Amino acid sequence: MIRLGVRANLAQFSLLVVVNAFVGAMVGMERSILPALAEHDFHLAARAAVLSFIVVFGVSKALTNYLAGRFSEVFGRKRILVAGWLLALPVPVLLIAAPSWGWVLVANGLLGVSQGLTWSTTVIMKIDLAGPRSRGLAMGLNEFAGYLAVAASALATGYLASRYGLRPAPFYLGVALALAGLLLSAVGVRETRGHARHEAQREAGGASEAPPSARRVFALASLLDRNLASVTQAGLVNNLNDGIAWGLFPLLFAAWGMNLVQVGWLAAIYPGVWGVAQLFTGPLSDRIGRKGLIVAGMWTQAAGLAVTALSHGFPGFVVGGVLLGVGTAMVYPTLLAAVGDVARPAWRASAVGVYRLWRDLGYALGALLAGIVADAFGLASAVWLGAALTFGSGLLAAVRMTETLAHGALLGVVRPGSIEPTSAAAAPPVTGSAA
Repeated sequence: MIRLGVRANLAQFSLLVVVNAFVGAMVGMERSILPALAEHDFHLAARAAVLSFIVVFGVSKALTNYLAGRFSEVFGRKRILVAGWLLALPVPVLLIAAPSWGWVLVANGLLGVSQGLTWSTTVIMKIDLAGPRSRGLAMGLNEFAGYLAVAASALATGYLASRYGLRPAPFYLGVALALAGLLLSAVGVRETRGHARHEAQREAGGASEAPPSARRVFALASLLDRNLASVTQAGLVNNLNDGIAWGLFPLLFAAWGMNLVQVGWLAAIYPGVWGVAQLFTGPLSDRIGRKGLIVAGMWTQAAGLAVTALSHGFPGFVVGGVLLGVGTAMVYPTLLAAVGDVARPAWRASAVGVYRLWRDLGYALGALLAGIVADAFGLASAVWLGAALTFGSGLLAAVRMTETLAHGALLGVVRPGSIEPTSAAAAPPVTGSAA
């Protein structure tokens, strides 16, 4: 018998939390050392060239996020998850062996595809299991595990690099992570697509629900539905500033005299605070709503970036990282929960895919803008640009978005702001939430 809820599916839900920790650790292994690797091993001087690995990662992950959402509805969640881990296996080997920066870019393209498949699928599977009443909790636990692992992995690889050099020791960790993630996913994880179908039938009173077309879902999530579109733009800007933090913060810290161990700690503080705080912000959004946390979180991130741009030493960088982590924790699980509130179960995976497509394109956009601005005006100027864009994103969400929590709280009731498909042939009308 299929039951919805975190407690009702605790064993499987917990396993998916662990799997996502391995997913996060795979990207964390690069976070503190790849910009240094670009400068020291491959002698890249231009910031735009150094940040090219984030552009490749962001574009490949973004496109794969979208495909993961659609494919998981057609082929099932578990198959996509396992495929993502198979693609992760060569990444650390390529980074160890890379004779040129082009190899690093290929490795990051593969890492982006792998992350798109694995992280997207674990998100979708947890939403499937949790049901409508605890989406915030589910996303808080998911993102907590992933980003705490990002922090731990960044700290570990920073230590290994300071002790044994930039290569190969830090990337041996990636080999172990990929093998462990693949084994857990292939052997332990069970398919959850049936839970989404069960929820859809409950909402429809037992009738089958015909999902809208892929084009219609893309349009709704990107622009037409004001709640989904508000969530999408906030996600894009959130990852834009994360791309700036990923690519430029290690260089900024080093420019102010931080050593590799200090850079590793500073690279870990932001995702570490982000990861832990989501244990509280995700469930909090189930109680007080999504919009307030999203708006306040974007403005808190902007403050963290501003503090970092103004700082010249370790204490100031710590404060900036903590503020950035707290703000991101307020936003990250809440955005995913809001998508789950508005999108119906029959096409929710596709809506998550569209959201994550735009969100992770923010990595590429942030890296491009940061590289161009840093080369022209300096590192601090690029961080200030991220702060301004992040503040503006919060303002846009404050003006355009309405509260979405009530949309997902009631089963069997037509929810304001939800999009109801009328038939297999007809596009779903937008009620209440369209601009």
